Amino acid sequence: MPALSADVLESMREPGTSRLSPSRLAELLEMRQQELAALAGVHRNTLRMHSESPRLQATLRDLVRLLSAAAAIQTDRQRLAFFIKNEPVAAFRHKTLLQVVQEGRTDDAIAYLESVASGFAG
Repeated sequence: MPALSADVLESMREPGTSRLSPSRLAELLEMRQQELAALAGVHRNTLRMHSESPRLQATLRDLVRLLSAAAAIQTDRQRLAFFIKNEPVAAFRHKTLLQVVQEGRTDDAIAYLESVASGFAG
C-alpha cells in the first residue's frame, strides 16, 4: 500500500527544524494560508510567526496522516489535493475529508480511506 514518499514528506518540513511547514503544506494542498489557519483554529499570523504552535502542528500532522492514507488511493498529487478538499463522501454525510479533519475526526477519515484502499466500496 503506497504512502507519501520520503521526498514528499521532506518537502513539507520547515527548513532547519523538525516541524512541518504551514506554507509548504498549504502549497501542496493548494490552500491559502488563511484557509489553513481556519482549519487549524489559529490566527493566520500564527502560520508565519509561530509555526511551532502545538495546535497548528497537530493539525498539520493530521493533514499529513490524511495525505498518507489518501495516497494509497490516489497517487497523483493534484488529484489527491482535489479529492481531499472537494470530494463529498457519503459515509460522512457528504462532507469532504478536509471537513471531517476539521471536525477533529482524522482517525475516522483515515479508517474510511484504508477501507476503500483495501477494496471496501460502501
